[in-house]
Amino acid sequence: GAEPEDASITTFTDEAAIPRLSNVWDIAVLYGPHGAPEFFTPKDIETFFENEWEVHYNSARTGVRLIGPKPEWARTDGGEAGLHPSNIHDNAYAIGAIDFTGDMPVILGPDGPSLGGFVCPATIIQSERWKMGQLKPGDKVRFRCVTREEAEHLRSVHEESILTLETDFSVPDSPRIPAPQEAILHDEGEGADRIVIRQAGDAYILAEVGPMALDFKLRFHIHVLYEALKKETFEAVQDITPGIRSLQVHFDPAKVSAESVAAWIALVNAKLPPLENVTVPSRVVHLPLSWDSPSTKKAIDIYMQSVRPDAPWCPDNIEFIRRINGLDTREDVYNVVFNARYVVLGLGDVYLGAPVATPLDPRHRLVTTKYNPARTWTPENAVGIGGAYMCIYGMEGPGGYQFVGRTVQMWNRYRSTSSFEAGKPWLLRFFDQIRYYPVSEDELNQMRKDFPHGRFEPKIEEGEFSLADYQAYLAENDDSICEFKTKQQAAFEDERARWKAAGLDSFVEEEVMQAEDDTAGLPVGAEPVESPVAGSVWKILLEEGATVAVGDTIAVLESMKMEIKLEAPIAGTLCAILCKEGQAVQPGQSLFGITPND
Repeated sequence: GAEPEDASITTFTDEAAIPRLSNVWDIAVLYGPHGAPEFFTPKDIETFFENEWEVHYNSARTGVRLIGPKPEWARTDGGEAGLHPSNIHDNAYAIGAIDFTGDMPVILGPDGPSLGGFVCPATIIQSERWKMGQLKPGDKVRFRCVTREEAEHLRSVHEESILTLETDFSVPDSPRIPAPQEAILHDEGEGADRIVIRQAGDAYILAEVGPMALDFKLRFHIHVLYEALKKETFEAVQDITPGIRSLQVHFDPAKVSAESVAAWIALVNAKLPPLENVTVPSRVVHLPLSWDSPSTKKAIDIYMQSVRPDAPWCPDNIEFIRRINGLDTREDVYNVVFNARYVVLGLGDVYLGAPVATPLDPRHRLVTTKYNPARTWTPENAVGIGGAYMCIYGMEGPGGYQFVGRTVQMWNRYRSTSSFEAGKPWLLRFFDQIRYYPVSEDELNQMRKDFPHGRFEPKIEEGEFSLADYQAYLAENDDSICEFKTKQQAAFEDERARWKAAGLDSFVEEEVMQAEDDTAGLPVGAEPVESPVAGSVWKILLEEGATVAVGDTIAVLESMKMEIKLEAPIAGTLCAILCKEGQAVQPGQSLFGITPND
């Protein structure tokens, strides 16, 4: 018989309270942290909020890529942060930030990077993040700028709806263009003493110090502020993450306002001691590097096929680094990388304890631009250079730094060893100095097998880093450093001129339009084989004229970081190939034709 009804279970049948799923989404955001006129033009911000963006097929939990208009940009470049105006000195990212990786915006998802070097003009508020998980290729997105008061109202409504199952999920249905200073919560001081505190969604704020420059004194300022904030008691603060010249504070908006957190940071900052006499622990960590690793070459090949075939840094990132820095040979790049001491200024760059570091000696700072748009795949522990920074990727994922090779793991998931302490499964610490030494790919692969088990341990030397001593070193070598930077800047400008002349100075992925009659190339009686998704053609496995059985794989498509087999729906002869590898396709688009067996 029927099982007895459980009185403790409430049957929910009110469809009116179920969020409406659609192909067109209005998503509420807060303006900032990076807006106009510092990074974007006012027209860029208008376009961003008035435009309807299309979800790209190369989207996943790490990030939702969007197709739309290219910004005009308020700057010509990012200086030492990178050649492209979207490049900034790395800072922590909020979940839901809309991150311009070059000219392409990406909504950073829950598995997205925790730290990076791109500007973010807006951030999805907490109550709207659920919509990120509903987006699929081809969907349209409109960002609706709300005030902090509206964001708080939507948050409370959203939380109430979870309890009562009665809600109104509506957000403004028309664009609102924010005022230029709307993202700024606090701005005080000048020059190196300036502190700007920006909103980054309704649960994060970003504090920046000094000018937009690579300056170790600014990083020391952030370090001292970070340590001071950690000693303070502020119940609503959940996490504090330092960047190069910035500090992100994650807080609970149900308990405290962004204005209160900003005031707390400003107050603590005002009480900091002088920085000149600060000394920090600084170990020298010797790591193996497989130069120009086959795994990084594979990532470049994938990028050229599925993202951007004409990028000026492809097919050889090292040659690009040589050219943009005015070096004579690839060996010069090799010598700089292996002679440099890379000082770790940030951890969690992209993922999992991954360092962002810059050479101690400015004459070793190879400056590059970052990929525009970013890669969809980067091998674990690839080593790259972006702007004046070096990064080791902690895990597979997207990325934008120019590859030089691959090294060992930055994170140990399962074991504690001499290098990975209990409770601290990451290898590096702030202000560590990384020194590379060359190994073959086979040697590196063996080290990578042994390292997590403690059978290989890198050489680590204890030491200290004195800001006063470092500033004296810079003063002593100022002439030589200036000479190096002048030559480097000239090469930088030459490269940019080449890009402009070749029409490669920007990249905008246009919406893929399906032909009105995509079966026109099929012979009479042929059965079309259609794409089930928006994506790209990764591999075509058969040639025209091949005999196929039902279920045979004809091609492999790529969409949302997945490889999807395209199988023959009928038995017969492959009579037409209507696509090519690397081509973007839409759902329902005819890609092949099969003449059925008699």
